[in-house]
Amino acid sequence: MRLCNNAVLVVLLAGASLTLPAQQSPTKSTLPQAPSLTVDTDPVRSPDNEPPATAAGPLKKEGEGYVLHTDVEEVILNATVLEGNRLVPDLKKDNFQVSEDGVPQTLISFQHTDLPVSIAMVVDNSGSMSRKRPSVNKSALDLIQASNPQDEAFVVNFSDEAFIDQEFTSDVNKLRDGLSHIESRGGTALYDAVVASADKLVADAKRPKQVLILITDGEDNASTLNLEQTIRRVQQLSGPVIYSIGLLFGDEMSRQEVRHAHRALEMLSTETGGIAFFPKSIEQVDQIAAEVARDIRNQYTLGYHSTKPTTEPGFRRVMVTAEAKGMGKLNVRTRTGYFPVVRVPKKSTKPSN
Repeated sequence: MRLCNNAVLVVLLAGASLTLPAQQSPTKSTLPQAPSLTVDTDPVRSPDNEPPATAAGPLKKEGEGYVLHTDVEEVILNATVLEGNRLVPDLKKDNFQVSEDGVPQTLISFQHTDLPVSIAMVVDNSGSMSRKRPSVNKSALDLIQASNPQDEAFVVNFSDEAFIDQEFTSDVNKLRDGLSHIESRGGTALYDAVVASADKLVADAKRPKQVLILITDGEDNASTLNLEQTIRRVQQLSGPVIYSIGLLFGDEMSRQEVRHAHRALEMLSTETGGIAFFPKSIEQVDQIAAEVARDIRNQYTLGYHSTKPTTEPGFRRVMVTAEAKGMGKLNVRTRTGYFPVVRVPKKSTKPSN
């Protein structure tokens, strides 16, 4: 028997219910307890593959909630720069301007190197995905193989429940086995899977640069969280960047469901600095996976200290622009903002007089 619980991350997505208007930042609200991931102790496998490696390790206990960094003085932004559809690879620190809530900020760090990444591969395992999974799995593995050999990734398969089928590893064969744990059934708890996977990245990833790849073809219909709460939680964690692949072609959904799914995936990606892709057929997924790999490998990493005190609460809107002599209009893609980490003073262990 599979154990019940919630979990997900790096995903190809097709649908989701919508609660926010386009480009609106999530507002403060009371959030329910964060979902968590469950290790798949009895995976159902694709018959065409060899027996899988055992999923590693115990995960955090259910109900622990989010683990926030306790010292994040420096705001880190991973930015992709485009001139039209072309990646711009040769900019310098002085080419960038950063503002927070309209106030210019001073960059204190700048990198443009192929940094190792921690990746959450979050894949829809609902019934409608059964015919698409072979192509999806191949594309996901191609993305990993096109990445830095020091990258690490884990695999989450989700439907109305989410399971971690491969713990963090750099071994492509283990990731292949994790992706082969297929039991297409049930609903689509997309938002819960994204939140639980983002939580795991923050808690367990070895690399500070973190990416969530979401692959799905279904409308969220089983999560405890909504879209607004999901975006807010990811922003509270200061990451990861979400790349969504929405398999919205075919006759499985109505036009209204497709529109809702399209907007939701775009918001998940845009608010976190990623991008949403909507292929017209399953044959285009491999090309999209290659584009995601190139995007991840060619980002700039910018850092600054906010001019606002860390004790001032609330969402902070970030804008990054770039200009370079001899180039046209440059488009910079990064996360739209963040919530400052609230420091909790440690209790004194000194005995009272």
